[in-house]
Amino acid sequence: QAQLVESGGDLVQAGGSLRLSCAASGITFSSFRMGWYRQGPEKQRELVADITSEGSTNYADPVKGRFTISRDNAKNTVSLQMNSLKPEDTAVYHCNAQFSRGSRVFHDYWGQGTQVTVSS
Repeated sequence: QAQLVESGGDLVQAGGSLRLSCAASGITFSSFRMGWYRQGPEKQRELVADITSEGSTNYADPVKGRFTISRDNAKNTVSLQMNSLKPEDTAVYHCNAQFSRGSRVFHDYWGQGTQVTVSS
């Protein structure tokens, strides 16, 4: 059974840093694209960053240059280093694991989320 468990969320002042981690189990981690999504108050869930099984990364424009996604296939973890945090980064951050071939998604798993709150 697939399971994603996030950790690292906290209350931090603007300009500060946090590192989120997601531990995966029950999947062939190295074969999955891993992503971080967030959902702020009264907002839709949005992609923050993702990393393919080959290690290619993609970032949403609002976080480019401030956030870094990385993965450790030996430990089945994906991390999100967040620097220069802003109040608008406040959200619940969710880890996602997806396995697809072409346009077909075969597996799509989500974690419960971890709260990040940035005070001004």
